[in-house]
Amino acid sequence: MIIPAYNAMPELTRSVTSAMEQTLGPDLIEIIAVDDGSTDGTGDELERLARTCPALHVVHQENSGCAGGPRNTGLDRARGDYVFFLDSDDYLGPDALRRMVAMADENGTDVVLGRIASVGGRAVPRAVFSHNQPRTDIFSSHAYLTLGPWKLFRRSLIERLRLRFPPYRNCEDKPFTAAAYLNASGVSVVADYDCYYVRYRENRGNLTLTASGLAHRVDGIRLCFETVARYLEPGPRRDQIMRRHVEWELCGPLRGLLPRESERDARERFFPVFRDLARTWVTDPIVERIDAPDRLLVHLLRADRFEDVLTVARGAKEDAGRGHLVDKGRVYWLHPFFRDHTADVPDACFDITDRLPVHHHLDTARWRGGVLRLTGRAAIEGIDAVDATEPGTELVLRKYEADRPEIRVPAVPRPDVTSGFTVEIDPATVDGGVPLERGLWNLYLDVRAQGVTRTVRFGGSREGGAATRPPRRAVTTPRGEPVVVVPYFTPYGNLSLDVGEVAHAARDAREAPCLVTRTAWHGARKSVLIVGGRLTGGFPRTGAGAGTGLRLRAESGAGAVREVAARFEPGASGDFTARLPVGRLTAGRWTLTLIVEGRSVVVPCLGRLAGTRWFRFGRPYYAKPLTRRSAPALALEVAPVRVAAGVRRRMRRARARARARMGR
Repeated sequence: MIIPAYNAMPELTRSVTSAMEQTLGPDLIEIIAVDDGSTDGTGDELERLARTCPALHVVHQENSGCAGGPRNTGLDRARGDYVFFLDSDDYLGPDALRRMVAMADENGTDVVLGRIASVGGRAVPRAVFSHNQPRTDIFSSHAYLTLGPWKLFRRSLIERLRLRFPPYRNCEDKPFTAAAYLNASGVSVVADYDCYYVRYRENRGNLTLTASGLAHRVDGIRLCFETVARYLEPGPRRDQIMRRHVEWELCGPLRGLLPRESERDARERFFPVFRDLARTWVTDPIVERIDAPDRLLVHLLRADRFEDVLTVARGAKEDAGRGHLVDKGRVYWLHPFFRDHTADVPDACFDITDRLPVHHHLDTARWRGGVLRLTGRAAIEGIDAVDATEPGTELVLRKYEADRPEIRVPAVPRPDVTSGFTVEIDPATVDGGVPLERGLWNLYLDVRAQGVTRTVRFGGSREGGAATRPPRRAVTTPRGEPVVVVPYFTPYGNLSLDVGEVAHAARDAREAPCLVTRTAWHGARKSVLIVGGRLTGGFPRTGAGAGTGLRLRAESGAGAVREVAARFEPGASGDFTARLPVGRLTAGRWTLTLIVEGRSVVVPCLGRLAGTRWFRFGRPYYAKPLTRRSAPALALEVAPVRVAAGVRRRMRRARARARARMGR
């Protein structure tokens, strides 16, 4: 734990105390607090706290003028397996480090993000913390949107890369975190606990506020782009990551900060830097993906049009609400430069068609016999349907990671509800008169108005009866074959269908992508279930299963989902092991399956898997396997131990044994 501190009173005390009181235990934590030349008593307070905590080590140094200096001092002295940076303005949740370290240990990840909570209105990231992610990466999650240093880093990664913070007063943390992300073997996200609390100081003395000008940011901004280019080859992956910096470090400061600078500094000192960044790093694919205001700025930067950039930046707030024009199925932002021949800006810079929000709700999802009936509402923001003959909303079914045509089901309008619709899915006939293929199907809405079409994932916003997912339903195909359809909500809350309980269809192991060979409780951690197996002839073993995305999924009866990534053994054997932290599951019944390439494989209960017990927050919990012939997948019942009831049972047994002895 590294805590940089400069004139940090009075917030410092709570910050350091939150580190000292971590449930991980003082014997497992090394706290290095670096007093960066403070003059307000920060150094004395650190020494006072150190006298009460042997784990706290205080370093005093001359003022470096930035947060990176004391952080680097701490890194030079750190000896633990992991490093966590705690700013002296902020504080930790009591169980934060234990949860993050456990996540890193169990999944072999190099960076762990703990959920960030706001104190006093300071902005915090939210998208990445929608659900726990035991193992992910920056390309398939929202992790890269948060580049603050308040994360758990594996120290061997930092030392291997020789990472240190540059001596900038602002934006010094972003290149450091970006480099760690781009080289990490994996990223974990703890989303079910408030790990880190960010706040502004009472005197508003945070560096993010006192060093907010472009003079303090421009070097860090340039280094962000150079860091990405250093570790990623040109192509889609680099463009995906660069887009974040184009939006946040290029266009954002141009709009918000450039107009505040003097005319001379803006023209001669800062504009050339942003112009060169746009010309060097912003590719055409990035331009196509960013929003219209950013597209306009990038176009003007590339064209070396300083006056127009300044005009657009100064009018950004007013121009954002200027409305739009629908023309031939496309929607354009009515900025003053739009179709002004003197401005000479292409229409593509103002096209907002693919950015228009779609407001949609899933109201109900219920079975009617063998037909799944969905009701909901959907409309494109700002675009009203004016032609009754125009095709309306359609439901689109797309098979997960499968190269096959999508299925479209027309929705029937609900005259009594604005933008309301009803759609019915008959799994036995919906695919052109034939049953849905076995597998996982994701549901989308194709919403249309005035020739404009927007397609969105469906189910993430729902109300009323749809809050509980419909039960699994056995459907009979036209050939008389029974097929089980399981509606479920994904971790992001969207509606999907598991048709045929895919795992059950693969009764022959030669057809299944993988085979389970072991289920057992971890010897040292009683609340961790180990599921082992191997890839079979039903899946290519090239690269020891690399790229298969094999995951062990636990799904509760309420629709909650917990997934962990499997690890493959070296070589090309295809042997894998997945470790499920059952101790973190909520009380209830959880069914286990393996997901590989969009296919689901049953996890059977092999041998005689016994129950297990562990302590959670000082309370005993248990998990025991539940197996039924009608549901061959392994299911676990997780619940707290009813201590009082157990004591009463033992007392009754003791009395019964005593009576039996007396009766002899």
